[in-house]
Amino acid sequence: MSAAGGEGGQPGTLAKVSLSSISAAAAETATFPIDALKTRLQLHRSPGVGVIRVAGELVRGGGVYRGLSPAVLRHLMYTPYRIVGYEYIRSSLARGGREVGLLEKALAGGLSGVAAQVVASPADLIKVRMQADSRLISQGIQPRYTGIVDAFTKIIQAEGFLGLWKGVVPNAQRAFLVNLGELTCYDQAKHLILRKQICDDNIFAHTLSSMASGLCATTLSCPADVIKTRMMGEGSGSLYRNSFDCLVKTIRHEGVTALWRGFLPTWARLGPWQFVFWVSYERLRHASGISSF
Repeated sequence: MSAAGGEGGQPGTLAKVSLSSISAAAAETATFPIDALKTRLQLHRSPGVGVIRVAGELVRGGGVYRGLSPAVLRHLMYTPYRIVGYEYIRSSLARGGREVGLLEKALAGGLSGVAAQVVASPADLIKVRMQADSRLISQGIQPRYTGIVDAFTKIIQAEGFLGLWKGVVPNAQRAFLVNLGELTCYDQAKHLILRKQICDDNIFAHTLSSMASGLCATTLSCPADVIKTRMMGEGSGSLYRNSFDCLVKTIRHEGVTALWRGFLPTWARLGPWQFVFWVSYERLRHASGISSF
């Protein structure tokens, strides 16, 4: 498998940023309704709430694509940073012809995810708040925000500039786990597929690798995702002091299984998201003459 650092210069890096942004925007748009469903499930505090009921509320309230703009904006900052960052770290470790180990790949994936999420956290916060507002609309209540600029302005006025990074700690924890699972698993799965000669470096290999990475990333990240969503979904009068307090209260009042609430829609979204992103990204790289991921 190519080490992705072969082109090395600035044009290669800028091309990777552009291609990963295009692929991420396509994947985010295609799977956003499932993300909206997942977010509403995680914000529910009623034990045993069903997917069908929440989906009905979402459709009736017209909130299926509410928050798409900040979601795409987030990925335009988040995905290129983590993808290019991971490849840079991997290429640095692979110098001298040595093979990068699984633990090194895991650390590279986790750290690149954390750095990218810190940068993109304000857009993620606005996305979650606007998705949470769809519940107010379904109840005939005026939403808090009319758009990205309005949300950005009101959050700063009510919570200060640092309020844009509310939930950044559980967000970064989730990003570490997601990218540890997603990037490492995709990289390792593809490496094994090619080494075992199951197939060539083609769409079939990319599909199998993306399926494995989606399942791994969902399993590892779902608890942190629930905590992150609940903290970011709150306004200025938060129910939780910090991420640990949110974790304790969630388990105390709803049980440990609440940490995996929304697992199926999360997986249902991550699977297609991974497929759309990785297949389009790998194909675009190939068409642009850039080495495989």
